[in-house]
Amino acid sequence: MQASQFLASVLEQTTPLLLAALAAMITTRANILNVAVEGMMLVAAFTAIAVGEASGSASLALISAIGASAMMSLIFGFVSIVMKADFIVAGLGLNILAAGGTLFVLEQVYQDPGGLRPEVFPDLWRVPSGALSWFPIVGPAFERQSVIVFLALIAVPVCSFVLYRMPIGYALRAVGEDEPAAIAAGVHAARMKLLAVLASGLLAGLAGAQLSMDRLHFFLPDMTSGRGFIGLAATLFGGGLPWATAGAAFLFGAFGALGDRLQTFQAPPQFVLMAPYIAAVLGLILSRVRAAARSRPARIGGRAT
Repeated sequence: MQASQFLASVLEQTTPLLLAALAAMITTRANILNVAVEGMMLVAAFTAIAVGEASGSASLALISAIGASAMMSLIFGFVSIVMKADFIVAGLGLNILAAGGTLFVLEQVYQDPGGLRPEVFPDLWRVPSGALSWFPIVGPAFERQSVIVFLALIAVPVCSFVLYRMPIGYALRAVGEDEPAAIAAGVHAARMKLLAVLASGLLAGLAGAQLSMDRLHFFLPDMTSGRGFIGLAATLFGGGLPWATAGAAFLFGAFGALGDRLQTFQAPPQFVLMAPYIAAVLGLILSRVRAAARSRPARIGGRAT
């Protein structure tokens, strides 16, 4: 039972990180460093709670969250790709807009800058309790998990298939690896980049909705808490490869779940909160060491060539 509970916690912690990592990975393959994933997630989390409270429909709340994040991604794409603004500056500006905009709406519309906490909120579809008890350890861990958890797991092979088995994936990777050559081959580079940014927004929308709708059923200012940046770190650690990126996201999610478990041992709460970020920093250091090792010149007879 303890192993199943820990695995369930890992799945919950990993899902928003995995979706954020895949969102950043897709734009990275188009040679776009998307730091705006954080802002997209935050807007999606707020929209999910606001629409869910107003409509009483979990499906409408989820669709609205994805749509709001997609709109943010289109703004990012317009500013950075069409208007040729710097990707980093545009992404950070979008994050600031998301943080300030959600806080402004909380103050002006809901008169509560501390957050939005509906008394009644619709629940997402979940695997019924006991439905997978026949599968030891893994089965119980998936019980009571929301549909977004399964969508996140499915997204990994889907992203891999699109990138490496479909023409649109070939074109996207060609733009990211050698844009002039891709343009010479007839690929519309700007269109491919906009599609990558839009796909990133859809995945970030799922991540934001999972944060606010899965267990909490409320929204707090800055509730993403850097998860978009941790997802970006997972992408860099995974080298922009779907399965390696997913593995890094699960590693960071496991550290987050481990941090939660440390609370039972009366560990300092600051250390508990730091656990996933420590893992992200270590992952970035390891990825940098790995890249440096690969770039070293070959040695012949004990000397560098």
